[in-house]
Amino acid sequence: KSMVAWELFGKGSTPESTGIKGDHFVGDYYVLFGNELKKQVETGMASGLTKEVAEKEAPLMKAAQQMLVDWEAGKPDTMELWKKMNSWVYAGFDVTYQRIGSDFDKIYYESQTYLLGKDLVEMGLNKKVFFRKDDGSVWIDLKPDGLDEKIVQRSDGTAVYMTQDIGLAVEKYEEYHADLSIYVVADEQNYHFKVLKLICQKLQLPSAAGIHHLSYGLVELPSGRMKTREGTVVDADDIIEEMTGIAAKHTEELGKVADFTEAERKELYDIIGLGALKFFLLRVDPKKRMVFNPDESIDFHGFTGPFIQYTHARIKSILRKEPPRDYPGAEMTALLPLEKELLILLEKYSGLLEQACNEMNPSLVANYAFSVAKIFNSFYTEHSVSRAESESKKQLRLKICVMTAHVIQSAMGLLGIRVPERM
Repeated sequence: KSMVAWELFGKGSTPESTGIKGDHFVGDYYVLFGNELKKQVETGMASGLTKEVAEKEAPLMKAAQQMLVDWEAGKPDTMELWKKMNSWVYAGFDVTYQRIGSDFDKIYYESQTYLLGKDLVEMGLNKKVFFRKDDGSVWIDLKPDGLDEKIVQRSDGTAVYMTQDIGLAVEKYEEYHADLSIYVVADEQNYHFKVLKLICQKLQLPSAAGIHHLSYGLVELPSGRMKTREGTVVDADDIIEEMTGIAAKHTEELGKVADFTEAERKELYDIIGLGALKFFLLRVDPKKRMVFNPDESIDFHGFTGPFIQYTHARIKSILRKEPPRDYPGAEMTALLPLEKELLILLEKYSGLLEQACNEMNPSLVANYAFSVAKIFNSFYTEHSVSRAESESKKQLRLKICVMTAHVIQSAMGLLGIRVPERM
């Protein structure tokens, strides 16, 4: 769709000529396609067509379908355009992934998996798992399984998402022989993955048993739900910039970065902004839908990433002023209630990680990190470290500080969140 829109309206423009990031550039044409298609559908409906027929008969939709046919046929000019626009998108993605600290060991491309998927469709036809309708499209009947009929190949022979995912399931299994293949995809696709697993089972593919859909609730904004085709999606780059801007504002209001260099301030704002964003998203059980509020996510005193980051920086400040040292008998000092509560919580860390892993629920780690930070702050407010009632008690509390900082850094690191040494 983006390719069709660019050919019709792009006038040879590029990300370089427009100064627009590659993935944004191509995404803009996807939105433009949707907007222009909507106009054509409205025109068709005004002439008496149903919405479904009007969309199917719209010139833009026909052009997109032909583009897909040409792409699967390997038509040279189509392939050249596809490769060019793909390169723009990947270049843009790489910038964002680097910014948020994400990387991938392996990337599978739909342009490769669909071929294997089409071979498996033929196998399914031969096994009578699939059937062909009069228009040439290929389907599977899942009514006996309580579902309905599902298309696996269009009448013109082109692949659908299901075709690609069948191929992907097999390709991943053949490469890794994994016991479990976890698909982290929004709950809008619950039906899709239920069907995918059923199809793979009926095809008797060894990959079927390990397919697991880790369904997560969609993230909405206070203004409502985001929609790609209508252009109401908030771009990751935009929200990152907004978050770092809010982080800068809040941090400067606290007046704690006066002695930071410009480079140090910029790095700190990135750490806080991205930490706030990631923590706010990960603190909620994956299955639940949520509303993302940028200002709420960066509150230094709330259930937020910056609160935990600030706690870590606070501990590091304590330890810089007075590092712990070996002191005979420090571990034998009688524990006060908050000291004991914090140590017991720290001791539970490894078990908590195992639980989070088994339940595939990172919110457990986020909530645990917050609990550690909250109890540490209560402990620190109640009990002085540097002016402890005895040297043995001071050394005990310094060691508690070391353990707490280590656990916070580890837990937040598992969530992809950096913790600053000072802030």
